[in-house]
Formats: sequence, C-alpha cells, structure tokens
Amino acid sequence: MSDGPLHCLVTGATGYIGGRLVPELLEAGHRVRCLARSPQKLRDYPWTGDTEVVKGDVTDAASVAAAMEGVDVAYYLVHALGTGDDFEETDRRAARIFAERAAAAGVRRIVYLGGLTPAGVPERELSPHLRSRAEVGRIFLDSPVPATVLRAAVIIGSGSASFEMLRYLTERLPVMVTPSWVHTRIQPAAVRDVLRALVGSAGMPPDVDRAFDLGGPDILTYQDMMVRYAAVAGLRRRLILPVPVLTPGLSSHWVGVVTPVPASIARPLTESLRHEVVCRENDIERYVPPPPGFPLGFDAAVRLALQRVRDAQVATRWSSASVPGAPSDPLPTDPDWAGGSLYTDHRSLTVDAPPEALWRVIEGIGGDNGWYSFPLAWAVRGWLDRLVGGVGLRRGRRDAARLRSGDVLDFWRVEEIVPGRLLRLRAEMRLPGLAWLEMYAETDEAGRTRYRQRALFHPHGLAGHAYWWSVSPFHAVVFGGMARNIAKAAARQPSEPEAPPRQARSA
Repeated sequence: MSDGPLHCLVTGATGYIGGRLVPELLEAGHRVRCLARSPQKLRDYPWTGDTEVVKGDVTDAASVAAAMEGVDVAYYLVHALGTGDDFEETDRRAARIFAERAAAAGVRRIVYLGGLTPAGVPERELSPHLRSRAEVGRIFLDSPVPATVLRAAVIIGSGSASFEMLRYLTERLPVMVTPSWVHTRIQPAAVRDVLRALVGSAGMPPDVDRAFDLGGPDILTYQDMMVRYAAVAGLRRRLILPVPVLTPGLSSHWVGVVTPVPASIARPLTESLRHEVVCRENDIERYVPPPPGFPLGFDAAVRLALQRVRDAQVATRWSSASVPGAPSDPLPTDPDWAGGSLYTDHRSLTVDAPPEALWRVIEGIGGDNGWYSFPLAWAVRGWLDRLVGGVGLRRGRRDAARLRSGDVLDFWRVEEIVPGRLLRLRAEMRLPGLAWLEMYAETDEAGRTRYRQRALFHPHGLAGHAYWWSVSPFHAVVFGGMARNIAKAAARQPSEPEAPPRQARSA
C-alpha cells in the first residue's frame, strides 16, 4: 500500500462527486490533474489554483492519453446517461478508451464509482442506467490495470440528486400517493463516506483488483427514508399511500413536477429503485478503515446535509454537471458575427447606488431572489420548459450570494463572470436556438453607476425566428421591468455587504 503522495487524474471534476473529491485528494497530500471538456467551468473553484486542469474528453483517445502522462491513479467519475438512446454504447466506448490509455501510460490504478446492483437479478432486467454502470465496472476490472470499482446505491449529501429528490418530495407533500418502489429496501451511503472510500482507494495494494459494495449502516425502504427525513427536519409525520399503477416513466414525471430534479435525471433514479439494493459485503473497510463515528447513519447524514443547505455551504450540486442535450455553444465574441442572425434586446439605466451595491444585486439574482420582473411570466416559462422535457426554473442556485463560472442558475448556467462587472448566463431551457443574458455594472464618463443588460438570441431555422418575434412584444415588460427593478434594488442595498460564509467540509 502506498503511503506517499500520488499523482491523481480526476475526470468529472465539474460534477457533484468529482468537484468534492478534488479538495479531499489535495488535503490528503496528493497531486491532482483534472480532465474537463470545458476547463473554464473550473476557473472559480477555490482549489483550482492547486491543481492542473487540462482540456479533453473521455471519448477522445488522444486527449485521454495526454492527460494520463505521469499519472499514478486515474479516477473515472463520468457517464453518458441522457445523451441519447445510444448512451450505453458511448459509456462502453469511453471506458475502453480510458482503460487502454491508462494501461499504455503505466497508470497504477483505476478507481471508478458505479452503482450498487441487486443480487440475483439478471443484468437484462436492470435499468439501462444500472446496466451501463455495471458494464463500465467490468471493463475496468478486465483491463490490465488494477481497478477499484466502488458500488453505491443512494448517496445522501447536500446537493446530491438523490437527496434533493428525497428532500423536496418529503417537504412539499404532507400526503403522498407514491409508486410501489417506496417499499424497496435501500442501503444509502453518506457522501462523506463515499469520498473517504474514493480517496482511500488510491493507496490500495497492487494485487487488489475488484469491486466493493458501499453503503451506510442503515437498510431502509424509501418510505422509511421519507419518514425519517421528516423527523430529522422537524416536519409533521407524512402520510404515504403507495399505488401500483405508477410506472418508472410516470414516476419520473411525477418527481419532475414536485422536485427541481428534471424527469431526464429522475427516471434513472426511480428505475434503479425497482429492485432491492443492499450491500452483500463490507470488505472496503479492510483497506479503508473508518475513523470513529463512521460510516455515518442515515439520520446523521441527513442532519449534516440539511445544515449545509441552511448555512448556504453546498460545495457542489447534482446540477453542477452539464445537462445532457443543453446548449453549450459560447456567445460569439465578434459583434458582426457571420454565423447568422443574432437578435438582441438592450437596456441601460443610471443607478442611484455605488457599483458594488449594483453588483451584489446582479450576482444574487435568481433562485429565491427571483428575476426582478413579472414572476408569473418566469414561472410559466419554467413550467412550459418542464412540459417539453427541459430543466425548468426550479434548479435554483448553489449559493445564495456568490456565483462562479459553470454554476447553474435556475434554467441558466453561468458562462462568464467578471466579479464586479459582468455576469453572462447561457440558457439551458428548450429553445429553437441559443440564448444568453448579460448584466453589467459600469461607471459612465460622469462617474455615475450604470446598469447595462443585453438579451441575445441566435435562432435555429424558421422556428427560431418565429419564436423571437412571438415573444418580443413581452420584452418591454419582462426585460424592461427587470432592468428597472434591479436598479431600484441596488439603491436599497446596505453600504457594506455581509461577509461570505466560510467554506464547509463535504456533507
């Protein structure tokens, strides 16, 4: 077992687990290199300056080979779920490339976080999500590089998709008509224990080449989890009425209506709950012994996660990763862009406040603070997006006051942020084109604070042009009202901002 520092490659560093694993590896004394399709998304993470970030994609053998140079341990924390009907083939191809390039580079170990599969259930009967994860694990175990395949069921931690689904279902519905899978037994794991196992796996002896089940000390049904969540959160006891008629597809839409988790992500989560997912062994503790008080029980994990949510100290969220199918094209920088039409709506106002106060309003937009204009119109637009399979308006924000590049902001994502000056958002809603929203805090020639706002839309085909002209009559109300209300909110800001909360440990 290696006791010295290792050089670790982390894929999926912009995702929920990867974004939390990197600082844990650094704290353990390891060197970290991150492979990211969009390195700029990692620019504002507090640990970025202590890592090496390289551009690449796990489906591109050349970029994977370059990222593997000099690496001791390679973490595989990505999957292609939701990228199309052929996501299993994409997962398969990416895993093979990763394993082959790791072997060629002399990597000592691959560490993969997959899903816990039910005992005695033929693989063909598993959900596509679990089936693909099981296959990826096999590919790594069949490769010449020793592999640690960790298999976890539900991960409980602030910002995880499973926790957010549980939280919103329980908090919003005192009486629930639920699918039959609420009686399925599950062995949830706290995110702290998952991260501890991932970090500890880096130092396993060379002869360890196997999968490990990963779970906490409690085995519960989903109904038990909702009842216990309500107790920990101080809610009244929930009335839960299971019915057998809700299929996984209907369940996912039901979850999508009640929670911020869209149906495209809720479906694999609910499909995975059809079968019992309970650990068959606990051998991981032979190689990664738990400290006193660990692994965390369900109630303790929920208590910690809720505290992080209430203290606005959520390090990463399920929405940290890019949404499959969402637009990712950056805003054209050439004002006379030759790529086609680029419609704009421009607003500019003098603000009776210092630029710092205006910036605090801009950076705090969205989530619980809203969008400063016509709330019903924003809500309807969000509901329409959910109806056509989009992310909707309710993803909220990771932090109530601070934003960083790559953050989700309701149905937008932060494409660029220049603190104190510019916030550019890229739309991830379903649109016949690409859309951006820019907000600037500036000072004019006379020294006055000026707020400038631009909405931009690049239409795709005739439908895109028709969309722009159909909504343009409402821009004066939506975008005009937004600019005026942001200016008024800035004028009401206190002279000194509150100190930001300190960074918290993962939970």
